[in-house]
Amino acid sequence: MKKYLVIALILGFTFITFVAFQEAKPTSKAPIYQEIKNYSPYYIDKRFGGLQLMSKTDPEFKEKPTNMEVFHRLDFLEKEWGKKHLKVIENQLIISDDNQSEIKKIPITNSIDNNFLHNFYGI
Repeated sequence: MKKYLVIALILGFTFITFVAFQEAKPTSKAPIYQEIKNYSPYYIDKRFGGLQLMSKTDPEFKEKPTNMEVFHRLDFLEKEWGKKHLKVIENQLIISDDNQSEIKKIPITNSIDNNFLHNFYGI
């Protein structure tokens, strides 16, 4: 009976660890995200005490979500930013600033990037 208890505990902890790992993984992103990320105001700052989210435009903005939530929270902030600052017009992604003036035009060259923009940013 004790053998089975030890095996059951090992399997249980392994399963819980696997589920936690799957929930903490960030969503996969398309190649166009690397260009958009340069204009997004949010970034992850790695500190000795852990990861924190910061803003390039607001020095007062600092969030310290748990390690399981950090990528999901960053995705949420970037999606909210993207809804206000990204537009798709004639297969071109237009990035604008807070005053809605155009900063950059990025051509959308493939369906992967187009699907990513629709699914991730909702545009």
